[in-house]
Amino acid sequence: MQELIQRLVEAFGPSGKEDQVRDIVRGEIEPYVDEISVSPLGGLHAIVNPGGGTKIMVAAHMDEIGVIISHVDGNGFARFHKIGGVFPQTLVGHRVRFEGDVTGVIGAEASVEIGDAPKLAEAFIDFGASSVAECPVRVGDLGAFTRPFVKLGNRYVAKSLDDRVGVAVAIEAAKRLRNSPNEVQFAFTTQEEVGLRGARTSAYGLDPDVGIALDVTRTGDTPKGIKMAIELGGGPAIKVRDSGSLSDPRVVDLMVRRAEAAHIPYQLEVLQAGTTDATAIQLTRAGVPVGVISIPCRYIHTPSEMVDAGDVENSVKLLVEILKAPVTLDRE
Repeated sequence: MQELIQRLVEAFGPSGKEDQVRDIVRGEIEPYVDEISVSPLGGLHAIVNPGGGTKIMVAAHMDEIGVIISHVDGNGFARFHKIGGVFPQTLVGHRVRFEGDVTGVIGAEASVEIGDAPKLAEAFIDFGASSVAECPVRVGDLGAFTRPFVKLGNRYVAKSLDDRVGVAVAIEAAKRLRNSPNEVQFAFTTQEEVGLRGARTSAYGLDPDVGIALDVTRTGDTPKGIKMAIELGGGPAIKVRDSGSLSDPRVVDLMVRRAEAAHIPYQLEVLQAGTTDATAIQLTRAGVPVGVISIPCRYIHTPSEMVDAGDVENSVKLLVEILKAPVTLDRE
């Protein structure tokens, strides 16, 4: 899956501009599904076995955090607002790419003390321009951080592994699934980073019986890190709780039993801060029982996120185990 993940993470796709990512997903998954369509918000819906059995929505978001240009001054320096959870401490010196292969570097005002994280109002993007006319962007243009994909041992490092790695897991599961007694609704959603918007509308349209989100989660395995029982290489994390949702105990139990039956390593996740598309799915229409398969990830929302290749592979295996047999949420 390494080549697929690299193409996905290096694609341009801040919230609201997911077209490049959607094109990659469509080209990969279309031969393996029965129906495919694009939602009004730009999400891709790929259905396996339409009309058969329990309707299971599998959601992975295509968008990434980014910036939007708000002002260009007389010397060609651009001010910006954040799109999603951009951390000020990750800004200075990093590069931002815009459509049309335009790249700029983020700087900060001289009043910011060396070593301090600038406030967003103190940061700007330098395009090497010396006037408004020379500046290659305009107000309203969207940009995303840029950093090449690298492999460090058994680990993948890149920007936007949140959540392109979940997208890759869904694609690979569709390729391996062959068939299912359930109606599997692969939903590659938009605008997750700015409020779970695509998942909310996709869930309303697909009307699933069960929802499963694929996303990344934090780890507690770095020096003096957070107290969290998740580590890279420990297997996919089965979410119990995050700040937006409580996973349905029946879905958690289903995931645990199928992981154990297939001898797939797994971890149980309780996340203090952050949430996933499952939160929006859960509250759609009359309510949907949901669960989440989380891929452990270090340095989330930075240009160098890190996941373990074994965790990615085992996430695919777990998702296939869930989807290939009937899902009733009754004890097996």
